[in-house]
This record gives sequence, structure tokens and C-alpha cells, in this order.
Amino acid sequence: MDLTVMTLLPVLFSGVISGMILFHAGIIAPTLFKTVSSKEAGPFLRLVFPKLFLFVLILGIFSLLVLFLGNGVGVAKISSTITVVSMIVCYSIIPTTNSARDLGEENTFKRLHRLSVVLTMVVLLANLFWIFLL
Repeated sequence: MDLTVMTLLPVLFSGVISGMILFHAGIIAPTLFKTVSSKEAGPFLRLVFPKLFLFVLILGIFSLLVLFLGNGVGVAKISSTITVVSMIVCYSIIPTTNSARDLGEENTFKRLHRLSVVLTMVVLLANLFWIFLL
């Protein structure tokens, strides 16, 4: 594979990851909550969030593989590692988060939801800014 492609693929993956997170957090979720009640939005979000986390995780894994195969820069490897680890955590806490919501355990739900939001924002920032650190 061409070295240029190996260099540009992680940039492309980071752009797609950033775009997905921004689109979901900035357009999908706010529009959904403005259009339907939170009770109606819940089932939709329970379908979308796992797919978002899983797809970002897959892109992070591909990016990491390309970076290691193509001898990529350290900061890009760190960003991709942050992406992979964070999305594994976000994806794995979904059942507990949903269960806490269903059982009315608001403190547990808020804590887990906050964790997933913070990790997703860390992933967004890592993927937006690593390119400027080259």
C-alpha cells in the first residue's frame, strides 16, 4: 500500500469519528428531544448509542492497525488507543446504564451517563486535535 494512503487513513478515520460524534450530539439527540418526549426518545437512543459506540470502536481499531502497520506517529497512536479503550468502556456500560434507568436508580444512571458523555467528548477532542500536534 502507498505510504501516502497509510499516512492519510488515520486522518480520515479521525475525521469520520469526529463527524459522527458531532452529528449525533449536536443534531440527532437535541432534535429528538425537541420533537418527542424523553419517554419516546429513550427506545430510539437505546438503539442508536450502541451502534455509534461500536462503529467508532471499529474505526479506532482500523486506525490503530494502520498506524502500527505504517509506523505512524506516536500522538496518532495515543489518540486511536484512547478511542478504542473509551468506546469499549462506553459500549460495555450500556446494559448497566439502561438497567439503572429502568429501575429508577437515578444516581447510578446519571453517573454512568456522565461517564459515557465524558469519554465520548475525550474521544472527540483526541480525534479533532491530534493532527495539529504533528
